[in-house]
Amino acid sequence: MCQVGEDYGDPVPEGPPPPRPGRELRCVKCKDGLPVVVIRAGDAFCRDCFRAFYVHKFRAVLGKNRLIFPGEKVLLAWSGGPSSSSMVWQVLEGLSRDSAKRLRFVPGVVYVDEGAACGQSWENRAKTLAEVKLILRSFGFPWHIVALEEVFTLPPSVLRCSAQEPVGTEGTYKVAVDSFLQQQHTVGGSASPTQQEEQLSQPCTQDPAGPPPAAHIEALSRLFDSVKTLTAKEELLQTLRGHLLLHVARTHGYSKVMTGDSCTRLAIKLMTSLALGRGAFLAWDTGFSDERHGDVVVVRPMREHTLKEVAFYNRLFAVPSIFTPAIDTKAPEKASIHRLMEGFLLRLQAQFPSTVSTVYRTSEKLVKAPRDGCAAGPRCLLCMCSLDVDTADSATAFGAQTQDFSQTQPPTPLAEAGAAPMPCCSAEVGRAQKCCQSTLLCRREDSQVIEQLCYGCRVNMKDVPSLDSLPPYILAEAQFRSQRPSQDIQEYLVENSDEEVHTTGS
Repeated sequence: MCQVGEDYGDPVPEGPPPPRPGRELRCVKCKDGLPVVVIRAGDAFCRDCFRAFYVHKFRAVLGKNRLIFPGEKVLLAWSGGPSSSSMVWQVLEGLSRDSAKRLRFVPGVVYVDEGAACGQSWENRAKTLAEVKLILRSFGFPWHIVALEEVFTLPPSVLRCSAQEPVGTEGTYKVAVDSFLQQQHTVGGSASPTQQEEQLSQPCTQDPAGPPPAAHIEALSRLFDSVKTLTAKEELLQTLRGHLLLHVARTHGYSKVMTGDSCTRLAIKLMTSLALGRGAFLAWDTGFSDERHGDVVVVRPMREHTLKEVAFYNRLFAVPSIFTPAIDTKAPEKASIHRLMEGFLLRLQAQFPSTVSTVYRTSEKLVKAPRDGCAAGPRCLLCMCSLDVDTADSATAFGAQTQDFSQTQPPTPLAEAGAAPMPCCSAEVGRAQKCCQSTLLCRREDSQVIEQLCYGCRVNMKDVPSLDSLPPYILAEAQFRSQRPSQDIQEYLVENSDEEVHTTGS
């Protein structure tokens, strides 16, 4: 029988067993080189094989989807982080003459300065921009630096979906490639690489001459300071950044926008979107392509790379990057839903290495199929997705949120008597003290914006006390949509003929 003090031998050693004598660990690809990277258990790569493996992933994603046509202008959204820096580096190597299969699109790089939203002073932002410019010049691409404060100068048309061109099929892609190659042979095959390099080296840059206007800096700081939760701040920052990237792409003629979302980041985003009530738009938020804007398509070519692979590649091949404090830097884990989901998945990934890949593969199975009647219907004012609103069924919890604020407020004695409501104080005092008709008028103005939002954006906007602090283009577009008759009403409107107009004028 077993005894308490009995010795059963040496304890089992922790970690992987040591290699057998005379058999050193070799690369799993070439079986010859000494490994320098271990991606997963048993997947050890040497330097050259890891580079070929990493580059093949990037090229395979682009070749599989075939959405970027030859000669097309593509805007690379670079934040200075590891994933976006690695994406720009892959494009830079793919356009070099030493590349086996050269990329055929024309890239440009954009950097969005978000220092004001993170509470940085202009002196610290200027130092960061100086480092950013050095890296952008080393890329050799046309580059654009825009400040987040420029959202206060955007036109309302940025929130309108332009006419979407038909998605290119495999046949149209082959026709575009053949015509591009034929054009190169016509011009001269030996001169085409030089012409492409000259086109990339043209001084097509957008460099801010100085700091943004003080009024815009103050308005942006006031907007983010008024938001109650870090979750709503991160969602609002992501929304404004997306609108700014869309405006830059349309202004400079880019039809595609590349983002550096990695596999790990997309898995975290999928779980976060589910928690925020954006389950209906997961295929757009995490898929390879996002066609919600119509004329500008967002693509994610880094979606097959994990953060571990990106970190190893940047370290081994000295990919330049820069660290800029984000809005959630040094925030505790439970400060926002984004941080909570990130910590949850990364802890699971440390214990179960297939966690991220399982969540990511689930997102690949999602289909972009909106509900009946939502494909050509109204779109959300912020995320520009189809409105997932059940206006006919107000008995649900979500339907109750879509009701107008005026229906939930009891009528005042003046309103019952038919007199016009007179506020007892100014609008500013009314908002601050929540009194009288000023608060009701403010809520009615906010309801024009709320009615144009999807469920997920409505939940986030609950943490914004007053929507008047939003950029003017959002408020102007909300007013324009509220004054425009709906499609159901437009079907019954009768337009005057030319004879009737002539008769009325005479």
